[in-house]
Formats: sequence, C-alpha cells, structure tokens
Amino acid sequence: MSKPLVFEKPLGMRDTLPQLYEIKSISRTAMESIVRQWGYRFMQTPTVEYYDTVGEASATLDQQLFKLLDQEGKTLVLRPDMTAPIARVAASSLKDEPLPMRIAYAAHVFRAQEQEGGRPAEFEQFGVELIGDGTTSADAEVIALMIETLKAVGLNNFQVAVGHLGYVDALFKEILGTDQRTETLKRFLFEKNYVGYRQHVKELPLSSIDQKRLVDFLQLRGGTAGLEQAEELITSTRAYEALEELQTLRDGLAAYGVSDLVSLDLTLVSHMTYYTGVVFEGYAPELGSPISNGGRYDTLLSKFDMDTKATGFGIHLDHLIEAVHPREEKTFTHCIVYSEKQRKDAIEFCQKLRGQGETAVLQDIKGIENLDAFTEKFSNVTYYLGKEEGVSK
Repeated sequence: MSKPLVFEKPLGMRDTLPQLYEIKSISRTAMESIVRQWGYRFMQTPTVEYYDTVGEASATLDQQLFKLLDQEGKTLVLRPDMTAPIARVAASSLKDEPLPMRIAYAAHVFRAQEQEGGRPAEFEQFGVELIGDGTTSADAEVIALMIETLKAVGLNNFQVAVGHLGYVDALFKEILGTDQRTETLKRFLFEKNYVGYRQHVKELPLSSIDQKRLVDFLQLRGGTAGLEQAEELITSTRAYEALEELQTLRDGLAAYGVSDLVSLDLTLVSHMTYYTGVVFEGYAPELGSPISNGGRYDTLLSKFDMDTKATGFGIHLDHLIEAVHPREEKTFTHCIVYSEKQRKDAIEFCQKLRGQGETAVLQDIKGIENLDAFTEKFSNVTYYLGKEEGVSK
C-alpha cells in the first residue's frame, strides 16, 4: 500500500475553505434563529457511536458505515445520520422530559456511499426532531418549519414533494405480497429509474390488470396527481388511511400558508428504512439532488425502549449553499490598506466600521505581494497611504 501524498485527504473528505466556511456560518445562524423561534432546542451528540446501538438503528447499509475499534475491542461507527443518535438521547438522558419534545441539531455526518460520483463522504446536516407527537399536525409543523428555514437563507425557488410510505407498502402488498419483488420496485423508485420500473413490472408474472395498476401508480407524482386518482388503485384499509392522513396534512399545510410550495408524489420512498408514514423531500431546480428530506418514524424509538412516535427533517447544508450561492465571490465588505505612517488613522477607521457591525480587514501594504489580486475579493477598499488617504474603490 502506497503512502498518501503530503496534501492528500482520505477519500470523500473535504476541506471547508474560509469563504465557504463564512457562508455556511451565516446560513446556519439564520436557520438556527428560525428554529429557536418555533420552540426547538439545540443539542449535540458524539461523532462516534457504538455500532450495536446507533449503527444498527440508523437504517444505513452496513457497507456505508465508517467503522473503527476502541481499546476494548468494541465496534464503533462515525454517526451516519442524526436521527438515531437523538433517539438514543431522547430515550435515556431526556426520558423524563414531558412529551412532545422538540430537538434541533447542526452536525457533520458520515456515509461511505457518498464517495460515489465525487460526492463527499462527510457532510453537514441541519435539522429537527419532533418526538412524542403522532398527529398529522406534527407532520405539517415540521414541513412548514423546513420551508421557513430554507427561505431564511434566501432560497426562494424550490418545491417540496410529499408522499406516504403507508400507501406504497399497502399497494405493493395488495398486488405482490411481501416478497423480494416489493423491495426491487422500491429500489427503482428511490433511484428515480421509472424506465427500469416499467420494464420490471412487464416481466412480473401478474395479470394485466395488476400490471396496469403498478404502471398507473407512476402517474401519482409531479404535482398534477390527486388523491382521487390514488384512491382508484387501492382496496386495503391501510392505503385509505394513508390517503386520509395526506388530506389532513394538506389542510394543515394550507393553514400554514405553504401549499403553493408542496406537491403530491406518492412514488416517493426513502433509503432510510425507519420511515413509516409521511415522507417528503425539498428540491431546487439548479440541483440534481434533494436539498432536504424527512418524514415520520414511529418505530425507531422502540429500538431504544421508548414507545413513542416522532417526525422530523434534515437539510443538506452543502446542497443548500450551492443552490443559494452558486458563485459567491466576495466574502468581506471592507478592506483598509495602510502604510506605516497612516496606521493609526487606518486602525481608527477600521474600528469605527467594526463598531457599526461591518466586517473589515486591516492590512499593511508591505504585507501584500499583489495588491490588485488581494483587494479583488472585497466589495469596498479604502487606502491610507499618505497622499491617497481616503481613496475608495
């Protein structure tokens, strides 16, 4: 095995350079302000968790986990998501808290599969968990909060797709039973491979009526589908209950005034197997990957001996930043370039700007190799160089 190059990083890991760090910090602060106003409290969990607890409960495939051993030989994992760690804390350190409880977080998570296609294996996630409320009102709250949080950082052009895993599972069970064929079709849906889905349905040993039901199911997406169309494809009580929940959810989202940003997509499924009911994803037209996702997970807490229901969302901060700031160039507002004789006046001017809440960099001209290149990244440049004192760019 060859030794890594001196500048080489582990596969899938990235440096966050100052410009991006600053943008992310500002965005995170704006989102935190909104979430706090809704009554959510922030917490942190360890970067490393036990494989036998959080690792298995996370519903992340085993080959996607980063594993290591501690001094006692126990298997640890870098946390692959935040929902499972918070479920662990809710069932232990916070078990005496009155329900429902509202928890928020901003943390780095690690998934090995993110290396594929040049995607990072480490990324920052921002989100909330509403634990102990099984009502559709809770689902409406977290979706509305996600929308307001995305708007807080300046994202205006986006859409949220909402589905229900209870409907998908009920429809597939009616037609296919509970065998491997169901999981195969779900994989096609998760990958948005609708051509492959249709081809696979044609190859299944089903009646023409059932094949048509499975193909017509694909029409229940894209914003033009209605609950009435979905009703025509099913016969089971569980499927009807799922549609009733979606209708109630639709009314709740209308009360929040966010219906124009939400569309129905009953083909929506998740790779996180702990989701049990309403699921949703946020999309920006500039990106090919979701910027946010979430849903109801009513059985995850039971893995930590806490019998309660929950829902929540997570925002992929890097995707969000890419959608809002695709080509951010200037990080700072002011730069004051000074000569030694004008240092005092330059410092006084800089302190005045900072006292007004402005970001200002103070720079001795002797420390600059290329003046034009250095000052290019600032919106305003003021020179204290004797004769050119007070000249602004």
